[in-house]
Amino acid sequence: MSSTAINPLHFLHDQLEELEAKGQHSRLRVLEGEQKPVAHFDGREVINLSSNNYLGLTTHKALRRAAIEAIRTHGVGAGAVRTIAGTMDLHMALEEQIAKFKGTEAAVVFQSGFTANAGTVAAILGKDDLILSDELNHASIIDGCRLSRAGIRVFKHRDVADCERLCKETENWPGRKLLITDGVFSMEGDIAPLPALCGLAEKYNCIMMVDDAHASGVLGRNGRGTVDHLGCHGWVHIQVGTLSKAIGAMGGYVCGSRELVDYLYHRARPFLFSTGHPPSVVATCQAAFRLLDSPEGERLIKKLWSNTKLFQRRLKKLGFSTGTSETPITPIHVGEAAKAFEFSRRLYETGVYIPAVGFPTVPEGKARLRAIVTATHKRADLEKACETIANTGRELGLV
Repeated sequence: MSSTAINPLHFLHDQLEELEAKGQHSRLRVLEGEQKPVAHFDGREVINLSSNNYLGLTTHKALRRAAIEAIRTHGVGAGAVRTIAGTMDLHMALEEQIAKFKGTEAAVVFQSGFTANAGTVAAILGKDDLILSDELNHASIIDGCRLSRAGIRVFKHRDVADCERLCKETENWPGRKLLITDGVFSMEGDIAPLPALCGLAEKYNCIMMVDDAHASGVLGRNGRGTVDHLGCHGWVHIQVGTLSKAIGAMGGYVCGSRELVDYLYHRARPFLFSTGHPPSVVATCQAAFRLLDSPEGERLIKKLWSNTKLFQRRLKKLGFSTGTSETPITPIHVGEAAKAFEFSRRLYETGVYIPAVGFPTVPEGKARLRAIVTATHKRADLEKACETIANTGRELGLV
């Protein structure tokens, strides 16, 4: 390229400068060592309220042992996509284990929760079909809807009446219809009105799909998710979960009928064109599901909820708004994005790491910090974090 040529990517520089001017530009925090409740980021020890490691399984000894043993017996990689030569006995065993755990006929493991959502929606629907979607559904659902080329109708967040209005308006839609919602919403921490939505899906002949990423390992019996928590077994046709949050490893999965899974084996593009999970990751996930169904798993989930209630109670008493959260996801509402990012920066400098979230992840004017409590936080960690949040919040005039 000549020195006088115009860089066609110069617009990226302009947009990054705009983020800087708004106080919304952030740099990646680098974790040095293990993902723990007190961790080292960029050389600083902080109380870590930023991870999805709900049960602390990223460092659990049983999961470590399983990973090491799988490397010894199966090597470090699958070596191919699942549909050619990359399906190992470990993959099939994990899928059977997940299906049993979730109470469905079958399950298929994807490379991430994102690809599980996007790949499934895009595989089962086409341009003649229709999707009814909660306005705060995860980006992976939104992308899957767009990739499917189906018609899209968005209903107000958790608003059953608005959803039914759309169901009635599209009652005579000639193609297939999908009603889709997060089980737990990742930025608000609230829970979908699943029984009512399932009733609408049945009444208006819709496929019912739930993304249970933030409910897996958190809600329901031994962490079976919102379908179990809200008693909706048999009403949900497609359940999506993650292996990257409470399970402590990486990946996503889809549960449902045997025919659904067989179809996804043949038509879900992320599954078809991505190498299978490494044996160590698969074995780690198997160990995590075994742990969930044990007394230790029950104890960890109880501790998670105990810590959550303590933390949220203290924040509310200090005068912070945590919105409609019903789960360990705890938004601390700020409003102005620049102030939210400054709040996060000052907390980090004083030993508490809670990331700020602004547009486009949340709407303009609704910036917040998003804290997530885990089972492995000590009471002293949470007390200290709340004290620091209170002091910094006062400095910024937030309380």
